[in-house]
Amino acid sequence: MSKMLEAISSALSLPAPECVTLAGEGALPSCYAVTDLAAASVGAAALAVRHLIAAQGGPAAEVTVDRRLASLWFGWSLRPVGWERPPLWDPVAGDYPTADGWIRLHTNAIHHRDAALAVLGAPVERAAVARAVAAWRGADLEAAVVAQGGCAAMMRSSEEWAAHEQGRAVAAEPLVALAGQGGSFNAGWAATPSRPLAGLKVLDLTRVLAGPVATRFLAGYGADVLRIDAPDWSEPGVIPEVTLGKRCARLDLRAAQHRAVFEELLARADVLVHGYRPDALERLGFGEAARRRLNPGLVDVALDAYGWTGPLSGRRGFDSLVQMSAGIAQRGMQWQGAAKPVPLPVQALDHATGYLVAAAAVRGLLYRLEEGRATQARLSLARTALLLEQMSPALAEAGVQPLGATAEPPLAAPADADLAQALEQTAWGPARRYLPPLHIEGADMVWDRPASDLGSAPPRW
Repeated sequence: MSKMLEAISSALSLPAPECVTLAGEGALPSCYAVTDLAAASVGAAALAVRHLIAAQGGPAAEVTVDRRLASLWFGWSLRPVGWERPPLWDPVAGDYPTADGWIRLHTNAIHHRDAALAVLGAPVERAAVARAVAAWRGADLEAAVVAQGGCAAMMRSSEEWAAHEQGRAVAAEPLVALAGQGGSFNAGWAATPSRPLAGLKVLDLTRVLAGPVATRFLAGYGADVLRIDAPDWSEPGVIPEVTLGKRCARLDLRAAQHRAVFEELLARADVLVHGYRPDALERLGFGEAARRRLNPGLVDVALDAYGWTGPLSGRRGFDSLVQMSAGIAQRGMQWQGAAKPVPLPVQALDHATGYLVAAAAVRGLLYRLEEGRATQARLSLARTALLLEQMSPALAEAGVQPLGATAEPPLAAPADADLAQALEQTAWGPARRYLPPLHIEGADMVWDRPASDLGSAPPRW
């Protein structure tokens, strides 16, 4: 059994995962155990669902995780038929050499791009941005962009991150921080052994990419997922990927009439998943205490980028930035003998954290079902990065293939056999998805709705 799956199961206070079988061959190319992380995080979410089925009186099912399909789902699961997905990255986003190293600018959101360009005094033109960046020291530019309200991360080594005050803070945090609150809260929803989350109300306040992955998983087992976005928010490159199985509505939580609607939604929700910066809901008047007043039995699951303690805990962040900060891109560069940062072959921190968030949500449901207690869980991309670091083989030396788990045959290229035969009629046109990466005996992973656009549904249960 995977040591990584055992570590995750322990962090979630789940029984040992002997019922989980790992199948499939090949590994994603990396000096990190990325395929192990994919299989283990998917397996943990499946294990939690399996135990929920048993707690509801269903059979003690066997679980199979396909390591190959889990790896593929860590990329992009959707294959458009007759149309193209919008570009994933803004033209300015990416890695740039500084006066003393490398920095990554994350500019997919217009206001983040505007912040970076304001600091650099550059137009929306990549060559001009590169010239401006080259004059800066990495730490100074990172600090300036963040202070302007943008998103940037200089490249650090894993040793530098381990010595950094934020790296030390994250290392002291649990992989999944679970806290409970006693009571006698309603435990039931309209579940069946084949659809263990049917009737469950999941309120989704998340954006690219970990949170939407979590709620997509929950929708696959029958949860009624309602995603809420601000009136002006969009992420066109990933919306078709992550809205599978969900309804998507818009609310302005600064407007009184919309706040009233949100309060009603929150009061009736079983699970809340949110991925805003730690103080964002507090500033809107929906902090932890307010959420508990509105819904004492809520399973409240939160995630952020850089962890929940330490000086950078409130920083805006994304998978690619955490990879730069935590030493992942630098280690990849060393492994390949490359002249520039080498990230993971997929956005594995996002995807893995997403499945861990889903597992934490189901763990909270188990607590509510078995003990009548409410639950709060906290996770972060940076803490998932530490798990990957700890569970990956050490580099022998720069440019040398590492020993251990990653010395596997490379993952074969995606093939037609990896895709479900049925077409998914998304809001943008027909598409095919990869087959589910896991199987729980007697409970198929099936989505009741195709991917839909943001704001396409009313904000109601």
